[in-house]
Amino acid sequence: MQPGLSRRTLLTAGAAAAAVPLGLTAGPAAARPRPFGPYGSPARRLNERTLYVDAHGAGDFTTVQAAVTAAPGDGHTLVIAPGTYRETVTAAPTSTGMTWIGAAGDPRRTVIVHDNAAGTPRPDGSGTYGTSGSATVTLRADGFTARGITFANDWLRADHPGVTGTQAVALKVMGDRSAFFDCRFLGHQDTLYADTTALTTFARQYFHGCYVEGDVDFVFGRGTAVFDHCHFRTLVRTDLAGAPYGFVLAPSTAGANPRGFLVTRSRITSAAPDAYYKLARPWVPSSDTTARPMLTVRDTRMDAGIDAVTPYTNMASGYPWQDQRFAEYRNSGPGAVVTVPENRPQLTREQAARHTPRGYLGDWRP
Repeated sequence: MQPGLSRRTLLTAGAAAAAVPLGLTAGPAAARPRPFGPYGSPARRLNERTLYVDAHGAGDFTTVQAAVTAAPGDGHTLVIAPGTYRETVTAAPTSTGMTWIGAAGDPRRTVIVHDNAAGTPRPDGSGTYGTSGSATVTLRADGFTARGITFANDWLRADHPGVTGTQAVALKVMGDRSAFFDCRFLGHQDTLYADTTALTTFARQYFHGCYVEGDVDFVFGRGTAVFDHCHFRTLVRTDLAGAPYGFVLAPSTAGANPRGFLVTRSRITSAAPDAYYKLARPWVPSSDTTARPMLTVRDTRMDAGIDAVTPYTNMASGYPWQDQRFAEYRNSGPGAVVTVPENRPQLTREQAARHTPRGYLGDWRP
């Protein structure tokens, strides 16, 4: 959520945007054209692979999941009307080449949100959701693209003091060639899960002009993920007495993967006091103890909320960050000042030439 944004604020803003969908006047759903306004009339539908989603009934479907279920094949486009869609959505591996477009052109006006956490009990009594199961949106197919959409998980620790599994994922993406433009990812712990479908699968993901916020490991996973011109925002935790409040990135790159996370031409801002956040820590999961997390942060501005002296730390399971593949290049701002060189490995100019979006994405041009 935006700095200081409560669940009530998010939903109120979403409801206001949804009250009168773009291109419509208020009135009975039956009186509205299908599809509507900026989406075009039925006579000029883009093609049979374009589906329109509107919570108020002016499209083909009222939920995103219904549209995804109806489009299991290749190359469908979902045009999603302004509004707040409180649901969980899963796109199967067969939904290749799918595109989701927020019709308003402003991600704040098209919000997909739910409130499961890792420790939330499943309705069928089969246990809790776990981290992956907590995701509001889960994308398993290759070739996915999203534009102008907010993916959110508004589960709050304060509302559930007895729950220990506080991971609450807004988006889990696993497909290769997955791209997100001008999207927002809102949550607290484990907001954005950039992953792959298997340990031996390398999945490339590209985020451009996106906004991500959270507190603990809020960008994590083993995918090959490029964050280009993105904004990361650290929130303030009120349940802790002091630093560190949290960690921005937690890659878990497979040891055989030559490319992990790349943050380039971005910025990291903070609502927390100076030095209360770590830039990153390596995640070596029990399912892959051979992982060698990889992170390069370059040409990025960091606010004072990032601990400049010791920006990296370890998880409780061990695996020193010094043994992983962490590096920086030409960063700026008070959170990027190199005061203890051994704590901030720097790339040479020659090395940096290989740590670029093209170098990470290979033959794919999103």
